[in-house]
Amino acid sequence: MTTVKETVEVDVPLHTAYNQWTQFEEFPHFMEGVEEVRQLDARHNHWTTRIGGVQREFDTEIVDQLADERITWRTIGGDTRQRGTVQFRRVDDTHTRVELVMEVEPTGLAEKAADLTGTIDRRAKGDMRRFKEFVEKRGSETGAWRGRIRPGG
Repeated sequence: MTTVKETVEVDVPLHTAYNQWTQFEEFPHFMEGVEEVRQLDARHNHWTTRIGGVQREFDTEIVDQLADERITWRTIGGDTRQRGTVQFRRVDDTHTRVELVMEVEPTGLAEKAADLTGTIDRRAKGDMRRFKEFVEKRGSETGAWRGRIRPGG
């Protein structure tokens, strides 16, 4: 399993950065290789990705979510195995630190090759940089979900 860690500081308030991240269907705007994310309910999303010409579909479950603090997820079905957490930390009234820690288990040949060449790590770093650009350019979030999801709940 490969662990990816990346942190960016975004020039928006904490609630704006967090609110934007909860808009999972917007992920294709800043995540390379993500073709579609469909939110099925408050806990579950269906993803379609294309990496190295290989299309994958999988489902994720949010296992812990606390507004303005963190979102933790894991895959529960499909072609991809991963889990991770994104945390949000207030720097000051107009700046937020967003930290991604994700574990990915490469499953197919394309994913294993991407892991060996460092592509997974570079892609996550690029995604975080593009999230920063996306939310700063807008200056506001495209929506918000402020609910609480507890582990095991």
